[in-house]
Amino acid sequence: MALYQFEERKPRVAKGTFIAESALVIGDVQIGKDAYIGHGVILRGDYGTILVGDGTAIEEGVIVHARPNDRTLFGNCVTVGHGAMIHNARIKDYAVIGMRATISDYSIVGEWTIIGEMGLVKNNQNVPDGVVAVGVPVEVIGKVDKKQKEFWGYGKKLYVEMAHRYIAPGAFMRID
Repeated sequence: MALYQFEERKPRVAKGTFIAESALVIGDVQIGKDAYIGHGVILRGDYGTILVGDGTAIEEGVIVHARPNDRTLFGNCVTVGHGAMIHNARIKDYAVIGMRATISDYSIVGEWTIIGEMGLVKNNQNVPDGVVAVGVPVEVIGKVDKKQKEFWGYGKKLYVEMAHRYIAPGAFMRID
């Protein structure tokens, strides 16, 4: 794991969590159990705090930061797609953040809300619970339906399983 203390700020990681060797987890970052922190992720809690809930998957290339003495919060079972950027925001339980999306300062993404790929949740924007929002900036285009919840629920379970597979003895090792 690539965990780094910054001054007096130290990461804390619960059991069952996978953090890729190429990820950078810096400072005041708290990661819950059974989370997946993918390759090339940067969680930078150098002067702010980052809280990652249980079962949350932060996929490859995601960048997360928080403002001084402030926080970026991820609820439980959140999925953050490849290459997204999250800055000083709150993402509630079961939300899905699409690939390359940006979630900006002081914004809130609701529970079971889906933010489409490349979407921009702008500064102070509040996207309500249980909706699909797309665009730049995002606009609500509908409600999350049963099929979407089933699909994303399955994906969330896959990433918890993937975290466990990666940390199993002998499963993931350098071969050079």
